[in-house]
Amino acid sequence: MADDQPKFSFIIPLYNECEIYSELIIRLNNLIDKIQEPCEVVLIDDGSKDITSLLMEETAYADPRYHCLFLSRNFGHQFALSAGLEFVRGEFIMVLDGDLQDPPELFFEFYQKISEGYDVVYGVRKKRKEGLMKRASYFLFYRILKGISNYSIPLDSGDFAMMTRRVAKLIVKMPEQSRFIRGIRSWVGFKQIGLEYERQARGAGETKYTFKHLLKLGSDGIFNFSTFPIKLITYLGFISVFSSFIYFLYTIYRKLYYHDVPSGFPALVFLIILFGGIQLISIGIIGEYVQRIFSQVKNRPLYVVSKRVMNSKDVTDE
Repeated sequence: MADDQPKFSFIIPLYNECEIYSELIIRLNNLIDKIQEPCEVVLIDDGSKDITSLLMEETAYADPRYHCLFLSRNFGHQFALSAGLEFVRGEFIMVLDGDLQDPPELFFEFYQKISEGYDVVYGVRKKRKEGLMKRASYFLFYRILKGISNYSIPLDSGDFAMMTRRVAKLIVKMPEQSRFIRGIRSWVGFKQIGLEYERQARGAGETKYTFKHLLKLGSDGIFNFSTFPIKLITYLGFISVFSSFIYFLYTIYRKLYYHDVPSGFPALVFLIILFGGIQLISIGIIGEYVQRIFSQVKNRPLYVVSKRVMNSKDVTDE
């Protein structure tokens, strides 16, 4: 390994995190000082609107262990992570969030598992210090995803993980526009293990994952790693036919034994709503897959890097 080649890399996407930035750097410095091997920290600015990018540059110029990537706009958390995975140089890569909900100090426990021969060690959230609604949503989502996914995606695991360089490079090679990195990481395979930890409350500021962003991430996970939604259309079709057949038999029964039939208008409204709803659901599900195909075939880059700051001095405009 060359003198300037790091053994460990930390990837941290940042978006409007100026309120917690100082604490993040302090804890990272304390951690790196305890590691007896060369380290690098790759900070990715995902189009921040506050002074986060300026703070990142100051850190990178002052400390050669810090490198910065500045994306040309806000591409999203999963794309910022992908950018970091492409530019890291370490043999072992740890993925962190900038809000300190995932403690960087767990590095040593993660690396202990890597030293035992694992290629991926992912964090499993045994407890979350978040609102009840958010906890319940996460709990339900992971169990639905596990139940319908074509691949085994661990329960309650996020992007917080340590992986070998070969796993990171395989993830980078996958040009999926609708990124769900924890699912891609599971799909890659190799030897993986979970490590339970207690997820902390956000250190400062407000979460950048709004309900809308969480909904998109969840839909990416479901539609990218499961064929169940498209099969659901077939199931709905059979259910519709079966329901209609039952209703037809009921109508014949009423006609033969009671010499009447259900009122025509309510029955008509019921059938229109039933079949109309099923058709709209089916079109929506097909549209989700078509939209992903449409995004993919355009073959646009996943992100655009506007500038890099490396080795405290090299500034590269992309």
